[in-house]
Amino acid sequence: MKSILTLLAAAGSFAAVAIAQTPSYYVIDLGTLGGGTSSFANYVNDNRFIAGDAGDANGTQQAVVWWGPFLIDLGTPGLNSAVFGIDATGSLASIAGEIATKDPNNENFCAYGTGLECQSFLYSRGVMTQLPTLGGNNSTTGNVNSKGEIAGIAETGTKDPDCPTATTFSGTGPQLYDYEAVVWGPKPGDIRQLKPLPGDTVGLALWINDNGQAVGASGTCANSELPPLAFGAHAVLWDPDGTPHDLGNLGSTVLNMALGINNQGQVTGASALNDQAIPPQGHHAFLWTSATGMQDLGALPGDVASVGAAINDAGDVVGTSLDGDGNPSPYLWHNGAMSNLNDLIAGSINSSLFLLVPSAINNSGEITGFGVTEAGDLHGFLAVPATWTLSDHHVLPDESDASASGPKARPALSEHAAMLLQHFAGRSMGLR
Repeated sequence: MKSILTLLAAAGSFAAVAIAQTPSYYVIDLGTLGGGTSSFANYVNDNRFIAGDAGDANGTQQAVVWWGPFLIDLGTPGLNSAVFGIDATGSLASIAGEIATKDPNNENFCAYGTGLECQSFLYSRGVMTQLPTLGGNNSTTGNVNSKGEIAGIAETGTKDPDCPTATTFSGTGPQLYDYEAVVWGPKPGDIRQLKPLPGDTVGLALWINDNGQAVGASGTCANSELPPLAFGAHAVLWDPDGTPHDLGNLGSTVLNMALGINNQGQVTGASALNDQAIPPQGHHAFLWTSATGMQDLGALPGDVASVGAAINDAGDVVGTSLDGDGNPSPYLWHNGAMSNLNDLIAGSINSSLFLLVPSAINNSGEITGFGVTEAGDLHGFLAVPATWTLSDHHVLPDESDASASGPKARPALSEHAAMLLQHFAGRSMGLR
């Protein structure tokens, strides 16, 4: 059997070939830290560096990076942490995590429920450097682009009586201060506030492309939500000079969020269909372009909601579709059609996973996210495009390299996995 490293090298050679038809995939279970049972793959770049987090033996979420067969623990600045972006060289990573300092207002900006301050960090060459806020105690981060710019959210020093005074659906709160969308870098210590739309008071940025365009949302502290759920009244695109643009909506200004933008300026995210939309129902994934505006991508058959989590330069979208009970199914939107990613799995390389939530797709069509094992645990995955023909002269895994398929039915979650999925409610809905 070929090693995972050999498989990844082979996958890189054939994935660069354009795939006209809906592709099939081999799935690699990324595993966990020693003693831990959970992991989440949050991002994959074009050189297959994978950013995420994994639980250790104590249940603490550690910031980790996968490279080939290696799982690298970056440590944590305090308690729980995660990597949400990594540059093409693997030398710069954006981390959000709790520090050891108790938040003076018992805010839970990181949604872990510990009341510790949440901070953003740039990780480079083994050193974590804390990123500045806008006068508040907390911040959280999105991805990092090729210029070393990081999208994120930073708390201000402005108290807002409209902010939620109790714990919210996704685990954040109480919240006392406003927060704004920001871009850190490219120079150390740089922070640039992205103004919300006129009339709005808070903003969130979670993705920035290589052209310096950032996307997210803006609204008020009363109608917006921090990650992991992450939404506002308006889905927003910011130009490189910070000018905000309202991307419109699919029927309401209750719940809207732009979550990913590619280097062509195409945007994906989620938008409410009506004013009664309450997660996990009543919102759909969208694709926005400057030429067509916001297009409703729908949901998988039988489902009631969906989210567009990420988009690559080919315009392929990955995200989550949800049934009426909030159970997530992963999808790939390719050439105008939405397919359940579990139906596209040709085999699993080192274990069987039932995929739940995809988080990212790179320009080779490789997809990361997390799924559930047959034992009921949540594990990060990498899905690499597979081909069933030998005429293209690529070195491919043969049938002995992979099981015939993953589980046919969704395995029951372990008690710990169910707690994690509930804790990271936004991840289960694909919103972070």
